[in-house]
This record gives sequence, C-alpha cells and structure tokens, in this order.
Amino acid sequence: MFDILLYLYDNYLVTDRAPDNDLLSSKLSAVGFDANDIDRALNWLEAMNQLSDAEPYPDSQATRCYTAYEQQRLAIEGIDFLFFLETSGLLPAHAREWIVDRALALEDAEVSAQKIKWIALLAINRLHGPGDALWLEDLVRDEDNYQPTLH
Repeated sequence: MFDILLYLYDNYLVTDRAPDNDLLSSKLSAVGFDANDIDRALNWLEAMNQLSDAEPYPDSQATRCYTAYEQQRLAIEGIDFLFFLETSGLLPAHAREWIVDRALALEDAEVSAQKIKWIALLAINRLHGPGDALWLEDLVRDEDNYQPTLH
C-alpha cells in the first residue's frame, strides 16, 4: 500500500492535480497495483482532507508524550524527526498528530523512520505547498540514494 502512496505523491500529489478516485483507481490498476491495496491507499489518503491550515492548538508549548503503544509501533528515529520538524517551526502540533494517526493506520508492526518522513512530507506539502516541501523531499529521498534536484 505504501508504494501506492509514493507513486501518487510523485505523479499527482506534488502537483495537486489528482483525478477523482474512480479514475485514479483505474489508472493505478493499469499500472499494476492490486485492487485491495488501491482501496486501502485511497482510504488512507482520504484523511488528508482533515488536515488544514487552521491550528486547533494555537501557541501550544506542550511537549508530546508518546504512549507505550505509540513507542512500540513508531520507530524512535521517526519520533525524533517529528520533534525536529516541530521545534524548527515547520510542523504544527495538529499536523504532528495527523502524521502519528496516519502512521499508526499503516499495517506495519513497526512504522519505520523512512515512512514517517514520507508521511511528514505529505503533511507539509498539503499545509505549505510544494515549495516548502522541496527541501524535505530531497532529505527524504536522499536515504533512497536519490539525486537531489537543483533549484
């Protein structure tokens, strides 16, 4: 399923020109993705509609304490990365909570730091647009031996 999310990011989400779900499902099927995985990925992505610029926790200075279940499921490097984004001012608290929710919605026993970074990229792209997400995309793809784009 996560491969579908990466494919959608590369081909549609970065330009914000995704077709409706029926057409998108047909296109994904034509590329070779499994129908069940497509449905799960589109349902997972539907939650992006809940993510908006409105910050429900204005001026929150609270520190997020992760539950034992969250610590078991989320790679510590991923949690550290979210903390880094939040303290640098790029990730508001409500977006962090969205990322944690979407990571826990994955079927992985432990969600890797790389997947958490990709989910954060989706969130920042949604909140701030592709311009603010470019540096993060290069950082995320760098671990995949990706050549950064010169802008």
